[in-house]
Amino acid sequence: MSKIISASEAAALIPDGVTIAASGFGLSCWAEEMGIAIEERFLESGHPRNLTVVHASAVGDRRTKGMSHLGHEGLIKRWIGGIALASPAMAKLIEDNKCEAYNLPQGVITQLFREIAAKRPGVITKIGMETFVDPRVEGGKMSACTTEEIVKLIELEGEEWLFYKSFPIQVALIRGTIADENGNLTLEKEGLHMEVLQIAQAVRNSGGIVIAQVETVAKNGTLHPKDVRVPGILIDHLIISEPKNHFQTENTQYSPAFAGHVKVPMDAMEVIPLDERKIISRRSAAELVPNTVLNLGVGIPVCVATVAAEEGVSDQLILTTEAGSVGGVPAGIKDFGHAYNSEAIVDHVSQFDFYDGGGIDLSVLGLAQTDESGNVNVSKFGTRVTGCGGFINISQSAKKLVFAGTFTAGGLQIAVEDGKLRIVQEGKTKKFLKEVQQITFSGSYATKVKQRVVYVTERAVFQLQDGKMTLTEIAPGIDLQTQILDQMDFMPVISPELKEMDAGMFCEHWGKLHDVITIKGSEQAKHEDVALTTV
Repeated sequence: MSKIISASEAAALIPDGVTIAASGFGLSCWAEEMGIAIEERFLESGHPRNLTVVHASAVGDRRTKGMSHLGHEGLIKRWIGGIALASPAMAKLIEDNKCEAYNLPQGVITQLFREIAAKRPGVITKIGMETFVDPRVEGGKMSACTTEEIVKLIELEGEEWLFYKSFPIQVALIRGTIADENGNLTLEKEGLHMEVLQIAQAVRNSGGIVIAQVETVAKNGTLHPKDVRVPGILIDHLIISEPKNHFQTENTQYSPAFAGHVKVPMDAMEVIPLDERKIISRRSAAELVPNTVLNLGVGIPVCVATVAAEEGVSDQLILTTEAGSVGGVPAGIKDFGHAYNSEAIVDHVSQFDFYDGGGIDLSVLGLAQTDESGNVNVSKFGTRVTGCGGFINISQSAKKLVFAGTFTAGGLQIAVEDGKLRIVQEGKTKKFLKEVQQITFSGSYATKVKQRVVYVTERAVFQLQDGKMTLTEIAPGIDLQTQILDQMDFMPVISPELKEMDAGMFCEHWGKLHDVITIKGSEQAKHEDVALTTV
């Protein structure tokens, strides 16, 4: 019997009240045809309804595609996701308290799919400790109607851990490039592997149905077995998509560079003008050492790679993305998660296994809100729900961590004159608060595990020292009282060794990053040698 059916026929197979798992990162590996068909069926008939939907990453284009198709009251009973930012309709459903909602770390959800497939009890991990995901804080609950505790604190071998319990999943929505008549699925035009295999295995072993969207179907025996990422024994139904519903990323229909089929010249990378982004990126890059395994968050952090290229030190960095790329140059926000000229692309869950175990030497992440304890919030602002994504996995596990962002938000304007910073217009919103609204990164946990944490802005640098935010550097031209302390809701510790930020960072040409990295690398090597001799 043929596995090929229409998207509307597949949508009709989904009963009320089941749990659906979907792959996706932006629009990569997301079955857009199925999203449309489920939405159309619900709007016409009121079914399926009361679904639980589970997805690890941001799924959508920040407008109407992706998980937004499912963002209807009555269609969704419960959302379990890593991030809602790319799906405005789903985010609004959560914000309006129209569904139960749990925001869990992106990496944990990918690992849950694997544990469900193996019928193990769940994920036991330190990831999420002392953040809003911890049941002692909020338990990951993001709407007022959400009451059940799905994250537990347990003790194992004398240590505290978080336990994320497995649950059965009845429907899988995945995507690939080509499938043969038996359902064997390839991903050669996808820029990422994501968790398509793990979801298919989890649903198959839960007794559910697996639906895969593909571009085309090939004759049996024509696919190379090493190209098959999901065996046909796991797939029940195939949906052939229209090109308009098969975008590689939220912005790009198809790029052979993202798929790894071509290498593109990167000589002409954008040169950032001398603005707050460049100053922050230069100072953040000064935390690098040679051969750093690096992860960069969205926004200003991505500019660190641009600064490194401009300074001629890109060859000393190993850039990675949480979606699975290793090496190369990460793409911008509209193609986020993908990379040009990757050396390798691994499964989503495998990348997070590496990250969680401390594989990242340095991560530079965004700075939305912070407080006197060094906590950082990027997941909820007022009633607006964005979600943590991979932020908790990455920030909690990186050996060294830099939070990078402007000192204030909402209209900040600066000028750089004669190597000095001038604030032309102050931002309307303070970012250094007495207490953040939600703890996405825990300063207290970082202090316990002795993590090095630096907070970099255009006018000041702080370090988390002994659990307190400590001002260590100030930009040339900036007044300590009126332009730093008066713009904070708390009084930081002021280092007795407070120094001025490198004035060269405030000039059109800096040119010192190579020397900075080399010196830091030598200092680190000496420290490691001393540590070895004392073992």
